[in-house]
Amino acid sequence: MLLLVGLGNPTPNSQNNRHNIGFKIVDSINQKFGLSKQKPKFKGLLTTGNIGDKKIYAIKPLTFMNNSGICIRELLEYFKIDAEDVIVFHDDLDIELGKIKAKFGGSSAGHNGIASIDKFIGKEYSRVRIGIGKPENKISVSDYVLNDFSEDEQVHLDNITSNIMESLTILIDKKLDLFSSTVNNN
Repeated sequence: MLLLVGLGNPTPNSQNNRHNIGFKIVDSINQKFGLSKQKPKFKGLLTTGNIGDKKIYAIKPLTFMNNSGICIRELLEYFKIDAEDVIVFHDDLDIELGKIKAKFGGSSAGHNGIASIDKFIGKEYSRVRIGIGKPENKISVSDYVLNDFSEDEQVHLDNITSNIMESLTILIDKKLDLFSSTVNNN
């Protein structure tokens, strides 16, 4: 069993924010792999299904970014899923727009959603860090991540989402380095 987590904020005006890229990836996984209809459970929107021979749970926490860990811990305890079987998709300012880095463990690097998950389940899980780039002007980081993607950025986002979908089975096999290089080289 694997738990795929997409981080974001649940308000309607947040839907296309840079900070909500994790939600967008989980929505794409649900659609491409025909997971179940989203159901409100564990303080999130939960879907289930199979990808290849693996049982998959996918969730978009509705607790807001800073409290994402509460939702994840409840789900892990209920389904008896180990933290190392969690893969979290989230935005990352330190990675170029349209690139990803997948890794196991590590620090939150100032990402409040990751810090919350670390607090509730520890750091022994996988993360897919999706690059949103840094702000080019003097806008604050919080304003930048809470702004919508521009039309030009949306093209990069569509490409990286497509590449992630095409390579998802590599990720599900926990081949993180191969997944990163495959997605970034497509």
